[in-house]
Amino acid sequence: MQKKYTSLEQVQSAISSGKLSLVELVNHYLENIKKRNDELNVFLEVFEDEALETAAAYDKSIAEGRKPGRLFGMIFGIKDVICLKGHKVSASSKMLENFESIFTATAVERLIAEGAIVLGRLNCDEFAMGSTSEHSFFGPTRNAADPTKVPGGSSGGSAVAVQADMCLAALGSDTGGSVRQPASFCGVFGFKPTYGTISRHGLIAYASSFDQIGVLSNSVEDAALMVEVMAGKDDFDSTLSQRPVPAFSQEIHPEKKFKIAYIKEAMETPGLDPEIRTSIEELIEKLKGDGHEVVEVNFPYLDYVVPAYYVMTCAEASSNLSRYDGIHFGYRNDAAKNLKETYQLTRTHGFGKEVRRRIMLGNFVLSSGFSDAYFSKAQKVRRLVSDATQEILKDHDFILSPTTPTTAFGIGELTNQDPTTMYLADIYTVQPNLAGIPSVSVPLFQHSNSMPFGLQLMANKFEESKLFSFSKYLMKG
Repeated sequence: MQKKYTSLEQVQSAISSGKLSLVELVNHYLENIKKRNDELNVFLEVFEDEALETAAAYDKSIAEGRKPGRLFGMIFGIKDVICLKGHKVSASSKMLENFESIFTATAVERLIAEGAIVLGRLNCDEFAMGSTSEHSFFGPTRNAADPTKVPGGSSGGSAVAVQADMCLAALGSDTGGSVRQPASFCGVFGFKPTYGTISRHGLIAYASSFDQIGVLSNSVEDAALMVEVMAGKDDFDSTLSQRPVPAFSQEIHPEKKFKIAYIKEAMETPGLDPEIRTSIEELIEKLKGDGHEVVEVNFPYLDYVVPAYYVMTCAEASSNLSRYDGIHFGYRNDAAKNLKETYQLTRTHGFGKEVRRRIMLGNFVLSSGFSDAYFSKAQKVRRLVSDATQEILKDHDFILSPTTPTTAFGIGELTNQDPTTMYLADIYTVQPNLAGIPSVSVPLFQHSNSMPFGLQLMANKFEESKLFSFSKYLMKG
């Protein structure tokens, strides 16, 4: 099998017509992993025997006229912060290097129940903290379009797995852009749902009021169907919406005309690559010509979104990661001579530099005398950002912006600088997480440097169907 399948519809059609079997499809992805995984460092573990065994069983069912589920043919990978029973989940950290999960994340469980096959676990920034996928205990993941470049993060392994045809789709997590930013850098479709749409049960926490499981794929329809399957009430996550789950995959209507806003300040950011700005401006004119209403709006809080985001997420991370103490589970430093040293040495050597930095920042902004000055103010900024975003979306279907200010940069290029330089790469992607709204990165553009970059769209809460419809329209055009 040589053909690259870019959608589940193509796969299912080929299987139904007898041109393809699931075993052949799994072997195709396994071959691609063997060819490039050493170079790109995408899969930390491949579930080869298990995937082939499941594929063979499904092939038999299909031959007997029984379809395994709506997702038969969906071969996907999971970011190494999402649990699968009986398999390791390490958050790409020394702290959890050999930890084996005793349960499966609700999202993964629901995909498997509909016939999807998990191919393996994917590299990422340690505990999902980073925008480059360089902060992994197991080494950096590299961009398949140019291995000297980063793939973005923290779901870089998930993005490259789809980009390099190592699986049909992948799950990532998105705290402040960790699905959309690597999607932009790798030229794939990246989707983050409304907060409370998909259960976080089985997702290792970074910042609990921001984290959401998202999808990376080549196809809008694949992402819509996967979200449709994963979404909905779950007794293990009390933050979930109780709304009935729409049939997202059946509500994609690319022929609709929409009212779209773009933020003036976002287009005038000094760090925005001029070629990205020009591409977005040309798209805006094309949308107007196609009958959509596109207007410029002001958003006075753009300079505050990144500082507020990092204050709040680091505060939540310092709390969430306090459980990794060398006592209960995970890595323990054997050189410790007493309880205090156990904590100190375990956490010093078990966590990487970026994770330690964020834990320390989180403890600082929560400490006595500083909580009001930093954490409380960041909460107020979050409310202002959310209210201002809602005000724009009250009169518009979408907010349009670049996904990233630049294309993928070189390995080591930003990590060796002041960390705030890297944090500013999230300037466009953190707004939807602060506001709790859905957002996508649509792979539309190619830079003159040969690297891809995406367009970000935001919609109001629980308006995923609109995002899927407009994304489909854009990718057709």
